[in-house]
Amino acid sequence: MDKMAYTVVSNKSFNEVSRLLESTSKDKGFRVLTIHNVRETLAEKGFEVAPLKIYELCNAGFAYQAIKNDINVAMFMPCKIVVRPEGDKTLMTLVRPSMIAEMMPDTGLDNMAVEVERQLIGLIDGIK
Repeated sequence: MDKMAYTVVSNKSFNEVSRLLESTSKDKGFRVLTIHNVRETLAEKGFEVAPLKIYELCNAGFAYQAIKNDINVAMFMPCKIVVRPEGDKTLMTLVRPSMIAEMMPDTGLDNMAVEVERQLIGLIDGIK
């Protein structure tokens, strides 16, 4: 799982982590495009689950470079960070952009994916 995802455990509450992710992403050059509130979505269908949000983030410059190199990388866009409580902690899990570059080795996205990943890890480490 470490190769596919990067997870940070925070002592902050689920709501505080969610608020910080939403408020600090822009400062780090990323825009929150969408927040999927999985708990609310499933509750509409009568299913109960613990709080769970999926954040879709984008940096337009990186996105433009990626699809310019290979339009098929759009299947993996935008970058995703999952936020969920676990006991009295909150977990933030980033789907590693470098894993996407490995899955598409002929795209020439290795260096860019590593840089996007570095910046997103910095974002969630800063929230921790």
